[in-house]
Amino acid sequence: MRGLEDTTEATRLVVSIGLLVGLIGLANWIWKPGVSRNVPPFFSGHYFSLADTRITGQQLVTIAVAVIVAFSLWLFLRLTRTGVAMRAVVDDRALASLNGARPNRVSMLAWAMGCTLAGIGGILIVPNVSLDAGTLSLLIVNAYAAAIIGRLRSLPLTFLGALILGCTEAYLSGYLKSTPNLAGLRLAAPAILLFIVLLIIPTSRLRGRRQSREFFPMPSWTGTYVFAGAVVFGGVVLATTLSNSDAVTYGRIFAVGILALSLVPLVGFAGQISLATLSFAGIGALVFGHLGAGGNPLALVLAFIIPAAVGALIALPALRLSGIYLALGTAAFAVALDRWIFNLADFDIGPLHISLFQLGSTEVAPLNIFGYSFNTPARQMVLVSVAFALISIAVVAVRRSAYGRRLLAMKSSEAACATLGLNLMGTKLTVFALSAGISGVGGAILGTQLRSISPQNFDFVSGLPVLLLTVVGGIGTVGGALFAGVSLMGILPLLALLGAFFANVAGLLPGIAGVGLGRNPNGSIHDIRDGFEPIMRYRPAIIWLVIVIPALWILRLAGFYGNTVFFPLIVLAPVIAVTFATIKIGGLEQTPTVDDIPLEWKGFIEPWSENDLAGLDAALGINEVSIHAAP
Repeated sequence: MRGLEDTTEATRLVVSIGLLVGLIGLANWIWKPGVSRNVPPFFSGHYFSLADTRITGQQLVTIAVAVIVAFSLWLFLRLTRTGVAMRAVVDDRALASLNGARPNRVSMLAWAMGCTLAGIGGILIVPNVSLDAGTLSLLIVNAYAAAIIGRLRSLPLTFLGALILGCTEAYLSGYLKSTPNLAGLRLAAPAILLFIVLLIIPTSRLRGRRQSREFFPMPSWTGTYVFAGAVVFGGVVLATTLSNSDAVTYGRIFAVGILALSLVPLVGFAGQISLATLSFAGIGALVFGHLGAGGNPLALVLAFIIPAAVGALIALPALRLSGIYLALGTAAFAVALDRWIFNLADFDIGPLHISLFQLGSTEVAPLNIFGYSFNTPARQMVLVSVAFALISIAVVAVRRSAYGRRLLAMKSSEAACATLGLNLMGTKLTVFALSAGISGVGGAILGTQLRSISPQNFDFVSGLPVLLLTVVGGIGTVGGALFAGVSLMGILPLLALLGAFFANVAGLLPGIAGVGLGRNPNGSIHDIRDGFEPIMRYRPAIIWLVIVIPALWILRLAGFYGNTVFFPLIVLAPVIAVTFATIKIGGLEQTPTVDDIPLEWKGFIEPWSENDLAGLDAALGINEVSIHAAP
């Protein structure tokens, strides 16, 4: 966690999500999911009565531990030097360090205490819930609902919030009518309560500028068109070489990539955090499933408009939130959809009949454009690759526009934008709507590939790896979105085919990648781009790739070899090109260049080095500076 200094809130959040995803994968590796496990309560069979209320031994232990922990924490944070240092580090890390605190050690102790208390809470609650990693992970919503009542600062108010939450669930369980449309309300109650509390708490001050190590250069149109063309070519190659079963498995790479693209303008450009990407995708899939009879492409337009409208509607009350509060608000919305809204039976709102998942699932027809039906996995893969390329171009157009510059300014400093008269509310509202609309289109296209969709396809926990791997790839670039799609729907399923051990490793990899993000907040695409820089500087290598890769594809179609030879050759070709180009140009390390840190920040973010000075001289065309003494 030490590497998270000078990173954005999105990066810090994603590292925590990576830890969560990794622990879920580790738990599923050790304890196979789907196996019933019963944990006996403390003092089973013992109870005592208080008035007309029967209190079991388990409940008594839980109450006692909760009171002891709350009181002990209050004493620790108020009366001990370490506790005061914890509070000081939260308020101002640099100032606390100047006054003798050790922020890294204090943060390490805080993490240890938090994990210990979470473990104690799990021990106390597990007799009442199923012992499943995914189910237990959703308890974070309950925990945050109570903590937000205390604004993450007041222990007494947090304890009160926990009591309110517990009583709400108990009363809903005992007195709520057992109708189909109200059955999920009790399960969604913590998320709804969390959302309401987030809207009630006082608005925080506008965020000023914070130093960050993240830097995403503006993409050029030439590079964007080359990237889009390469994506479409890759889709055609996969469609013509994979079998139908493999095309079904790996054909979702570009659909998930579109979902990841929806996060680029919202998180990468605007700095707003959303954990509800898959929820908006589910809305888009439902819209296309019900309105896209026969694969009508006009329903794809509605799959953009309706989720965008819902996203704007949800964003209206959430506009006053930022940082972790905004992330929790979108998470509450996603969990409420999972547990309640998506499971509702058909209902009417005036003359409007609303139908969601009929009998637990909804059929989605494949797209039919001008009489041409994309009803095979190969055709769908080509279509989705084209859709990904077009949306990538649109996202780059947003980045290069005046609107994109407003988003970047808002990400840099909301306070400065407000001072200059920028309409923050309108900017946030439109970027939320844009992101939700792109998610809706991605969900609709994913639905056509799945053919039949259910609420489980769009649950909250399944959406976390999409955000995680997009940030790992590079949240400010369209290449980061492709990285997320390839990793989640390409590399991980491929590892799972190698055996049970590698399948378990595949469950851990997203979490491991997320935890290590602090060392490189710019993402893997930044490193990949640097790795391919020799090719860009040596034109014969580009010509060689343009000739060799299509030739390998043609030979594969002609039947000279199978996929077990073809795909390793496709991977080996650019490696050879990079190696050859690096040798020809003498190696990147021998050519002085100015790195991606803006020159005006050189000396502030990191000290000048000899290579930096040499690179600056090369950029200015200064070959040698001679100083002659005056005669």
